[in-house]
Amino acid sequence: MSETETMAQDKAGAIGPGRLVLVVGPSGAGKDTLLRLAQSACADDPDVVFPRRVVTRASSADEDNVAVSADDFVRARDHGDFAVHWEAHGHSYALPLEINDDIRAGRAVVANVSRTVIAALRQAYADVVVVAITAPPDVLAQRLAARARHSDGNIADRLARSVDDASANADVTILNAGSADYHGRQLVRVIRNERWRE
Repeated sequence: MSETETMAQDKAGAIGPGRLVLVVGPSGAGKDTLLRLAQSACADDPDVVFPRRVVTRASSADEDNVAVSADDFVRARDHGDFAVHWEAHGHSYALPLEINDDIRAGRAVVANVSRTVIAALRQAYADVVVVAITAPPDVLAQRLAARARHSDGNIADRLARSVDDASANADVTILNAGSADYHGRQLVRVIRNERWRE
């Protein structure tokens, strides 16, 4: 398995009262697309925050991350600069420690994470909502092939993993096989704690 869990830094107790909305799902499910649509829809809402992930991979049109070297990532991790960090597909990922301030201020923080850190984050934060974004295997294959990102590795290997794994611990599952705008609106309603199936 290419994903390994590492632990959230703050273990003093559940951080709240804000909400941590975790977006998970297989590669090609459209997580970044729906997150971009939701971020645009929430642009004027100061109570919704979309932190940029720190990743040991260059930023791209599909993913607006803070790109760092592996050495810089290790230094930041060891310095305690991350709220949570994990490894996936040969890269290191993290959410900045500042999300804790946002959650303590009552904001909703929305982030794309690995499913391997869900259990740790449910313990570290008082109000966690997990949103699984999935798509049928043929749609995933088409999207991964179209994206053709070298760092995605072998597409067949990625698709061989169970798509259902992402939904196993989810509070909400969005099957992203139709209109991206529609599914983006579903995600916004989840973020705002509204009815999301309308």
